[in-house]
Formats: sequence, structure tokens, C-alpha cells
Amino acid sequence: MAFNLYYYAAPATFYGLAGRLIPWFAWGAAVLAVIGLYIGFFVAPTDFQQGEAYRVIFIHVPAAWMGMFIYLVMAFWSAIGLAFKTRLSFMMARALAPTGALFTFISLWTGALWGKPMWGAWWVWDARLTSTLILLFLYIGIMALWAAIDDRNRGDKAGALLTLIGAVNVPIIYFSVQWWNTLHQGASIKPSGTSMDEIMLTGMLIMAFAAWFYAIAAALTRVRTLILERERHTDWVKRILEP
Repeated sequence: MAFNLYYYAAPATFYGLAGRLIPWFAWGAAVLAVIGLYIGFFVAPTDFQQGEAYRVIFIHVPAAWMGMFIYLVMAFWSAIGLAFKTRLSFMMARALAPTGALFTFISLWTGALWGKPMWGAWWVWDARLTSTLILLFLYIGIMALWAAIDDRNRGDKAGALLTLIGAVNVPIIYFSVQWWNTLHQGASIKPSGTSMDEIMLTGMLIMAFAAWFYAIAAALTRVRTLILERERHTDWVKRILEP
């Protein structure tokens, strides 16, 4: 039997699917985080240039990746919602925003912890740091826009448009270390290979998957709440909410 995407585009169907997936991703995130943190803080060798301070990368880098990636996923769902007027698409965009903002904040905070011993300052107006700060402001601004507009449909469309406009900032963040003279180091992982020790790379990738699994679990949990809120007048939601 063919897999029907339109079947799962219905909020009632997706609600059940999300409920079944959440425990798998939540437990997967927890297990991967424990393994990744253990490798990063107890197994990986000390960096010969940065000493022990470099270990913050096992949190900083996955958080930075997820902050950018989640925004692009939000932009994808926003575009789908505007193009096909699917209710679930707008709800997915709303569900992703708080997690994306959280990861972006963590990347800035851990970056400051890393920058202090490396650069001698908690913050510099570096191209990478400044564009990442703009990303955090975009997340906050989009969520504030949703909250400020009482009409849900208008809020969805306005938030989607702002999300799509702000998506131009993501490639700026990624390529900033190549386009401008910046204090921030370049990418350690490139298509041509990596200069990182194998165990360091392993720990970082495991933490990246932990962050990814957490983001999925958090978004699915949040979208289930949004579905119940928006579909509360339907019979199937009334049956779920019956005492």
C-alpha cells in the first residue's frame, strides 16, 4: 500500500502519530546526550592549543547547527503553509520556534564561555556572532508577532512571511567566516575532511544527533498541544478532553 502523505497532513491523524513517536525520540535524545557528553568530557583528549576549554564545543557546535537548521525547517513549513494553506504546516512552524530560539541562545551563551579564554572577551561584534544574535532576534520577533495578532490565520501568514524573509540570514551565518575577516574559527568539518581527532568528531556528532532527537520530541509535543487548542471544537478532540 502506498504511503499517503495527505493522510498524515490531517491534524487528527498526525496527533496520534506524534504521540507514538515522542517517547522514541525523547529517550533517544537522553541516551545519546549521556554518551556524547561522556565522550566529550571524559574520553576525548585535551586540545593541544585550547586546552580543556575547547570541550564546550560538544554543546556549542550542535546547538549552533540546530539553531540554523530549525529555522530552515520553520521556513519550509511556512512556505508549505502559504502555498497549500495546510493548517498543520503553520502549527509545525509555531511548534519549532521555541526550540530553535533555545538552541540559538545556548550557542551564544556557550560561545561566550568559549570566547572568554580564547579571545579575552565575553563578546565581540564578530560577523558570525552578530548574525547569530540576529537569528535569535528573528526567533523572538516571530513568536512576538504571533502573540500580538489575535486573528490566528493572519498571525500564521504574517509569521510565515517574516520567517521566509529572515531565512536569508542563515547562509550569512554559515558563510560569514569565509566572506569577512572574523575572529571566529572556520568550520572544522568540511566536505574535503576534518582536522579533528576521530574521538572528538564522534562525540560531537553524537551530541548533534541528541540535539536533533530532542528538537523533534519537543516540536511534536508542542504541536500536539497546538492541535488540541485549535481543533478543540471538533468531536475527536472533545472525546480526548472528556474527563
